[in-house]
Amino acid sequence: MIIHTVKEGETIFSIAEMYGVSPIMLSQNNDILSERLVVGQDIVVQIPEITHTVREGETLYSIATEYGVTAVNLLQNNPVIVKNGLIYPGETIVIKYNDEKRGVISTNGYTYPFISKSVLIRSLPYLSFLTIFTYGFTPEGELVDIDDEEIIRIATDYGVAPVMLISTLAIDGTFSNKLANQILNNPDAQNVLIENILANMKEKGYKALDIDFEYVFPDDRQNYIDFVRKLSQRLNSEGFFVMTALAPKTSATQSGLLYEAHDYAGLGAASNAVLIMTYEWGYTYGPPMAVAPINNVRRVVEYAITEIPNYKIFMGIPFYGYDWTLPYVKGSRARSLGTVGALDLARQYGAEIQFDEEAQTPYFYYTDIAVNREHVVWFENARSIKAKVDLITEFDLIGTGIWNIMRYFPEGWLIINGLYDIYKAL
Repeated sequence: MIIHTVKEGETIFSIAEMYGVSPIMLSQNNDILSERLVVGQDIVVQIPEITHTVREGETLYSIATEYGVTAVNLLQNNPVIVKNGLIYPGETIVIKYNDEKRGVISTNGYTYPFISKSVLIRSLPYLSFLTIFTYGFTPEGELVDIDDEEIIRIATDYGVAPVMLISTLAIDGTFSNKLANQILNNPDAQNVLIENILANMKEKGYKALDIDFEYVFPDDRQNYIDFVRKLSQRLNSEGFFVMTALAPKTSATQSGLLYEAHDYAGLGAASNAVLIMTYEWGYTYGPPMAVAPINNVRRVVEYAITEIPNYKIFMGIPFYGYDWTLPYVKGSRARSLGTVGALDLARQYGAEIQFDEEAQTPYFYYTDIAVNREHVVWFENARSIKAKVDLITEFDLIGTGIWNIMRYFPEGWLIINGLYDIYKAL
């Protein structure tokens, strides 16, 4: 696998010729819809080792059987099949690329219930788990339901284990430490909530639970550990595993409401797995910077493995970026966008993509001529994703938790699939 960064004057045809690959396949895999490339844009190049030309009457399953692979493997190597929903005689599909795989990785993609069905289906071949955000609950332990039946069914069809998520997210979109305090100090309500969670998981076909309590009061630190342990023991006894989301800490004594009640050692021991939320350094209301600068991510991982076994750790990776208006005004709101949207914006304004070597993250500037305002966009690309998954390999973590899969990110999936065999949980 090669990451090619576009230079002035290059086209998809010249790049394909450079590496001896099909320009059609290169364009399809990278989901490139415009003939005009952006200077600085990353394109993932994979060299086919084994290909197959589809014959009349063949199906994806018959071809997979012929080569001793799975139908999902073929979908992973040929994303256009998922996009088009079919194969046709004369089409060339890749059975295997000449990429050397590093081993097996577990991938957990987070989504809202209202995800586009086409985006969901295109992402599922690359996922081990799909976590649906989010169930709420009342102080008495009653669940606030969500519309998740169809997503669960589709995920299961692709061998992806659906994960139920409970959080303290309030109706105003913020995490409620008051709600956390109420449930963490009421054993009876905890029992009601735990039994309701268990009943819901059995009824809807969930395979695991993700707990996301943020901004918990520091005084509730031990109560939170005890609750997670209690919940894990109950669900484990019924064959379910439990994961807990952790703020991105770099030390046990890190101050701040986001961090203090997230005891890495205690919650790591109480859970079957954890997600370290290594993103949102650059965020909606903050100053312009990379969402997940690799130097910051590394420091969190280096601390995490001192408190939690590495085989329990999912490292967070963002599949999004932000567009800030300049000059930055404290409290102003940045616009969230995906990688494809960022490239479209750069193409529209003739911007050239730069790459910050310290953060290992791309960015570019453009001027909105209509209002004469300069903008800066920080986002993710193939190189930034590779830098992050390199940490997963270096520290031998179980895998990654991707926030979120609401926008299709071709480069991200090509990198992960090119470097790893993806564990299918079902």
